[in-house]
Amino acid sequence: MSYQSICAVEGVKAWGMKEGKFGLALIAAEGTAAGVFTENLVKAAPIELMRKQIKAGKLEAVIVNSGCANAYTGKQGYTDAVAMTEIAGDALGVKPSRVGVASTGVIGRYLDLPLIKRQCSEVAPKLTRSPAAEVAAAKAIMTTDLVQKHALVKREDFVVAGITKGSGMIAPNMGTMLAFIYTDAEIGAKPLADALKLATRRSFNRVVVDGDTSTNDIALCTATGAAGKVKKSEFSAALEECCRSLAMQIAADGEGASKLLEIVVKGAKKEDDAEKVARTVIESPLVKSAVYGEDPNWGRVVAAAGRAGVKFDPNAVSLDISDGKKKYTLVKNGEIMADLAAAKKAMGGKRVIFILNLAQGKAEATAWGCDLTEKYVEINGKYTT
Repeated sequence: MSYQSICAVEGVKAWGMKEGKFGLALIAAEGTAAGVFTENLVKAAPIELMRKQIKAGKLEAVIVNSGCANAYTGKQGYTDAVAMTEIAGDALGVKPSRVGVASTGVIGRYLDLPLIKRQCSEVAPKLTRSPAAEVAAAKAIMTTDLVQKHALVKREDFVVAGITKGSGMIAPNMGTMLAFIYTDAEIGAKPLADALKLATRRSFNRVVVDGDTSTNDIALCTATGAAGKVKKSEFSAALEECCRSLAMQIAADGEGASKLLEIVVKGAKKEDDAEKVARTVIESPLVKSAVYGEDPNWGRVVAAAGRAGVKFDPNAVSLDISDGKKKYTLVKNGEIMADLAAAKKAMGGKRVIFILNLAQGKAEATAWGCDLTEKYVEINGKYTT
């Protein structure tokens, strides 16, 4: 069988269904677990619940609904989130406290619990480990996503895999993104949490589609331990690779996007500086609009970098543009070298990369995003209708 993601992990079963805008996915896998969550002050009910439950460091299942965010819903919303864990627990024969819960969709609306209960009763008997199962789960959690998002990283003695959803309201830290990651590596809850936090910082936290930060961001990672113990460094690298793949897929599928945009910042004094600059540039509406119009207005990149709050010598920087195949120099050590015709050609494909060297040190960071198109306004101008 040819797996794309989570069902490649021994011990994982999944399924999902979608009815119009409303979907439900179940994933069953017992093991140590860790999570990272939105930094928005307004946190959805399932986030508030999961911040408490994940402290136990164990999960046996996850239930996810799409179409309703269960955010800004007060005490009823929290009660409903608890009810979702109970519904899944009853269906799967596990304790509600060992069930992860996540929601995505419209904010300020209450869950339709009868619908969730019915969908759960239909999905639970179909849980299986198969390529079709991971596809069904990935489809069920989509909202404005145009494509499913899968990642699978294989090592000699273990695998790390994940599914995610995310298309709009994407901005560091994290974005409206739900990520469910699984591994057969045996790893304790604390080192798993540390690895997930670092991987998230270098992946999901560097994705920007529109500058808005969601109320519902969550990334959960469960380790079944079926493959036995592995080196922490090897696991961390594989987890980061998996998260980075998922993050790039989110950026490429940004609402209305026609191009994947990457900002690579090199030559910083420290990684935090490189990250600040990369994130500032990737957030710039002027940069994103220029990429959409295939306008080689590279000065917008330099200007955005200059307002990131990081000190560097503007007369020492270098800037290149690439389509992932060929690189063109725009600025070298502060001297303009731009061939605008060549730069425009580099912007004609589905991937545009700016490489900015600050000439201050050896640290680097990459951020991912997309262009800004009329389609984004069309999608979000009619989101609830």
